[in-house]
Order: sequence, then C-alpha cells, then structure tokens
Amino acid sequence: MSSVLTKTLWKVDPTHTEVQFKVRHMVISTVTGSFQQFDAAAETEGDSFENASIRFSADIDSLSTGQTDRDNHLKSPDFFDAPSHPKLEFVSSSLVHAEGDQYILTGDLTIRGTTQPVKLEVVYGGIQTDPWGFTRAGFEVSGKISRKSYGLLWDVVTEAGAVVVSDEVRLLINIELVKQG
Repeated sequence: MSSVLTKTLWKVDPTHTEVQFKVRHMVISTVTGSFQQFDAAAETEGDSFENASIRFSADIDSLSTGQTDRDNHLKSPDFFDAPSHPKLEFVSSSLVHAEGDQYILTGDLTIRGTTQPVKLEVVYGGIQTDPWGFTRAGFEVSGKISRKSYGLLWDVVTEAGAVVVSDEVRLLINIELVKQG
C-alpha cells in the first residue's frame, strides 16, 4: 500500500531572515549590501526539503549598503535599473541532498530582465517548534554570480589598473521558513 505525501507550504519569516551580497571594492576591501524587502516560499512533500519547489524575490528599491549615494547609484540604470526592473527573482529547479546538513540548490535567477542558471550551496539548520506552536526551518544559502552576466556592466578602472567594482558577487542568505496550515 503506497502512502501519498501531503504538500506542505512554507513562508519566509522576514524578521528572522537576512538577504546579503558582498562585492570587492578596488580589490582591497569588501562592500556588503542587503535587501530589506523580500518574499520567499517553499513547497515540500511533508517536512522533507529534498526536491522542494522554492521561489524567492527581492525588491530592488529596498537595497541598502549603508550609504545613500551608493544605494542610489546601484538602483540606477548603471546597475539594477530599479524603475524598469523593480524585482530580482529566483525559481528553483532542484534541491538535492549532498551530505550531512548540506544541499545543492539549482534554479534560475532573474536580475534586470536577464535570467541565468545558478547553483547555490545550502546548509540546513533543522526544524524546531517555537514557543507559540509554529514549526520553523532554517537554512544558510550561499553562492557566487557574475554581475556582468546580468547586465550590471558599469565599471571604472583606477590609474593603477584596479577595477573599482568586481564582477563576482557573493550571496549570503540566512532564511527562516514557517510551516503554513
């Protein structure tokens, strides 16, 4: 007799989630930015996250690096072009268990109207029931993308030949999901 697993919906808890990116500046330091407004959901078979279907989006206007002038430049047509492309979006194609608490998440990331496949590393933090009876799952997601492959092409080279903003962008997302229903 086969059993049918129930689809389970999980939604992001924005108060316990951080969405960050890190970019090298002039080769000598790193600038960290974050998105303050975002949405994410996962659909699983029961409580198993293997093969989960995951969707994520972030509002470009919520981008913050702690410097207003830099934030405005990043939202401009030189980079994200927030007026024309107000969101970045990710849709998973697979979440596969690698070993221990590690998974590989693949999917399509769309930034500035350009969609590229990405592969991200995921560390599963586990599932807990909070004091109010809600079931929560935690994850740390990391990876690297090329900003230029998404059309974020602005660049300046210093007199010494150093690139002001690196092409490589490191992603770091600490996310907590809450089981619905």
